[in-house]
Amino acid sequence: MTTENSLQPIDPQAELPHRKIIRSWLIPLSEKDTFKAITLLTVDFIILGALLIGTVYFQAWWVKLLCSLTAGFWIGRIFIIGHDACHQSLTPHRLLNKWLGRIAFLPGVSPYSLWDVGHNVVHHGYTNLKGVDFVWQPASLEEYQQMTPMRQFLERIYRSGWAPGIYYINEIWWKKMMFPSKSAMGTQRKSFFWDSLLCASFGILWAIAVIVAAIATDQSILSLLFFTWLLPLFFWFSMIGFVVYVQHTHTKVVWHDNKAEWAKAQPFVSTTVHLLFKFQFGALLHHIMEHTAHHVDMSIPLYKLKNAQAQLEYMLPERIVVQPFSWSWYFRTAKSCKLYDYKEKHWIDFKGNPTPQAL
Repeated sequence: MTTENSLQPIDPQAELPHRKIIRSWLIPLSEKDTFKAITLLTVDFIILGALLIGTVYFQAWWVKLLCSLTAGFWIGRIFIIGHDACHQSLTPHRLLNKWLGRIAFLPGVSPYSLWDVGHNVVHHGYTNLKGVDFVWQPASLEEYQQMTPMRQFLERIYRSGWAPGIYYINEIWWKKMMFPSKSAMGTQRKSFFWDSLLCASFGILWAIAVIVAAIATDQSILSLLFFTWLLPLFFWFSMIGFVVYVQHTHTKVVWHDNKAEWAKAQPFVSTTVHLLFKFQFGALLHHIMEHTAHHVDMSIPLYKLKNAQAQLEYMLPERIVVQPFSWSWYFRTAKSCKLYDYKEKHWIDFKGNPTPQAL
């Protein structure tokens, strides 16, 4: 941090302070700014609209492709703002956050109330606790061996490194986010149905608008649906599947199958990865990769996460998993982190071989 810091770092060998103490270090960074939040959301929506218009207006396929992929990325940026709203960390106003969150989740076709339960309650409340936190939860060797051949095939596809979008669409969005059964979510609420209906209706109306635009501009309906609807959504689903994977998958990240052991480990620090990107790319992701700070205190707005992460890494040297991002690191991780040995607390491959600890 660039400002003078009166707090002294905690010895890496000392007992990890209680979460309340750690969060107290970040209190000055939890103040929200309504004007900044709405400005960020408005600008990102304008850019997304311009990109989608570009997929219709420009005739060259490569320009359509560029606009389409960038639109998918921008859906992710808008979703990150909605993610903050869902955490009540975007503005100081609870009701405003709920509506801003619902609006921001529409381009990603993601129901607000279901994300609230699955992400805020389950993922943040029980990060990396087997049987509760379902996002990218690794199976044990015994569980993998008991799977059907089809399910084993899916596990290999999901954890290949090439298919985070397929994983997210099937295992999270379809099963947990769109009109899920009570058994899938553990509970049922009226808001689940209405938010699912809202997002499904938005997705359908979006597709209809593209069809109308194709007819009006004398373009192929299937081609325009691909560039203006299907590809941006698939890029977005791949983006969020990838982001959540790299935030919680690393040879140093631990999973637990015992709640008491999990609680003692204070998992809000030990189960997240801070990825470092070149060229300030993390800022393009609204600093969501400063993920340890986010898990320590969900009330910190995205526009203050960078300073919060720096404060944590200053106070807790050698405690936080910090990883410079590269595609070679990512695919080495995907190759190594297939299953998990919950007894020995390390990652294994599909044959049960332990993962190298230094990637």
